[in-house]
Amino acid sequence: MDADIVIIGSGVGGSAVAWQLAATDARILIIERGEDLPRELGNWDAEAVFGQLRYRTRETWLNGANERYRPGQYYFVGGHTKFFGTAMFRFREDDFREVQHEEGVSPAWPISYSDLAPYYDLAESLFGIRGDASGDPTEPPHAGPYPHPPVPDEPVIAALRRQFERLGLHPFHMPSSIDLGDGGPCVRCGTCDAFPCRIDAKGDAEKCLLRPAMRRGSVTLMTGTRVTRLVTDATGKRIVAAEVESREGRKTVTGGTFVLSAGAINSAALLLASANDRMPNGLANSSGVVGRYYMNHNCTAVLAIDPRRINDTRFPKTLSVNDFYFAGEHDRWPLGNIQMLGKIREPMLRDAMPYMPKRALRYLSDHSVDLYAMSEDLPDRESRIELTNDGDIRLSWKRTNLKPHMRLVTKTKELLRRSGFPLVVSRRFGEDTPSHQCGTVRFGIDPASSSLDPLCKAHDHDNLYVVDASFFPSSAALNPALTIAAQALRVGEALCRSLGHAARKKPAVAESGESASASSIT
Repeated sequence: MDADIVIIGSGVGGSAVAWQLAATDARILIIERGEDLPRELGNWDAEAVFGQLRYRTRETWLNGANERYRPGQYYFVGGHTKFFGTAMFRFREDDFREVQHEEGVSPAWPISYSDLAPYYDLAESLFGIRGDASGDPTEPPHAGPYPHPPVPDEPVIAALRRQFERLGLHPFHMPSSIDLGDGGPCVRCGTCDAFPCRIDAKGDAEKCLLRPAMRRGSVTLMTGTRVTRLVTDATGKRIVAAEVESREGRKTVTGGTFVLSAGAINSAALLLASANDRMPNGLANSSGVVGRYYMNHNCTAVLAIDPRRINDTRFPKTLSVNDFYFAGEHDRWPLGNIQMLGKIREPMLRDAMPYMPKRALRYLSDHSVDLYAMSEDLPDRESRIELTNDGDIRLSWKRTNLKPHMRLVTKTKELLRRSGFPLVVSRRFGEDTPSHQCGTVRFGIDPASSSLDPLCKAHDHDNLYVVDASFFPSSAALNPALTIAAQALRVGEALCRSLGHAARKKPAVAESGESASASSIT
């Protein structure tokens, strides 16, 4: 098979690049290792999703101690956004600059907030974001309001918002990609965060980017196909092919330009697995940074329990707090973001509290209000992805910035107690939950210390781009999806210009939502 553009991965990064390029006459092939996520009753069943781990990959990785575990990875068309909690934050302006932290430095990006601002606008439009930019004291400038008004609080969350305001905080409406109201399909099912959506109401990459791209241009989607190696020409400067494995066996896919968007862990692993005589340390790796500087936010679930009241909230992710995001009167160092978790269910608590009977866990979940404290994980060279001699992924995560994170957790618990909750408990997320993975193929100006240039093109190769959270030189302390989308739209626009493909109008049939000039290979 051959294409002008070969995109590896159908998550936010790959699908956003495809959306831009689909307006040209380029032949675009997207290779996805997963299949379409089945729509079934199990999508909304906590027992199936968390008890049985029905949708989680069955592959295993190794940690830094060479202990094998089953990671929280999901391989489906649309990537991890099929399971995300709809949060779509812009990074703050200072997140793009160097920021001093208690345990180190969050480095500056090679681009500024203003470089991404118009693409944030476009991404918010494509994802139909609901929000209100007026309430957050750290919110960066917007060209205009969010495309839609915020998702309204349900009574329990509205009461918590009033309590936080009484305590002097500035709770704001969390920006969310959810198709609610005005004929949208969302029914506030109560199973959104970490669940797949059975009725297509969640604004994931497949719905908001990939399907429109396939209606817009000559886009082919190949599913159930894993790329095992990228092949270069004799000079090592150009990628000429991708070797893939599918149910039909091994194949070779050739192309003019390759865009790698497999996620920070798998993108790094593929580059390392593609080592050759000219590139013995892996592709895009003359700097030696591929696989290094892995980051994954420091995250803790905080459950506020009131035995007097049942929390019947269906969609709680409407409230967030950034009062502690930067250094200030509360602390001399940045602490991070507080936002709501999706509603906790009994099967979600089993691993954390295996000693408690199901009835007790069900009582706790019924009476809890669930928050999520998130702090920046700083880049460390020894935090890395490696491949064993057998080709297994070894993830050695050297966690950083934990002291300020624990102070954020303490502050969150204090706020909840002062808001009237007699019992507050917390549980930190581990390395088996790499939902905010980033940083393993960082971009920068200097080829000696980065793999990619500011437009995510590999310094070492003329036709290779890496467009997922791999390119992040820092993790900030907010959900990464919107920033990946914005940079991918920026890269896609630049590719349209640099590759010289003629722009064309959308076929009229695409206006009706039918598939035009698109095909899918399973």
